[in-house]
Amino acid sequence: MLTCKQASELISQGLDRELQWSERVGLRLHLMMCRPCSRYARQLNFIQSALRQHPERLDEAEALLSPPIPKERQKRLETRISKELRQ
Repeated sequence: MLTCKQASELISQGLDRELQWSERVGLRLHLMMCRPCSRYARQLNFIQSALRQHPERLDEAEALLSPPIPKERQKRLETRISKELRQ
């Protein structure tokens, strides 16, 4: 039996690749018994479907999910990375 963590990983992977037969069977069994994971699968499928129907909104969605890093913080990070690379 899959754990919820394993099931959520398979749900995500299933959006990007075809799952193997054993993975699909294990996931279906888990989803039949686990309401939260079943809901998570439906939510991801809904999001994927919405983005396919409105690809022009993808940039907008990405901007909301990953807001820009403030310039001051970006400079500090760049400085720190350069120092570590020189060591």
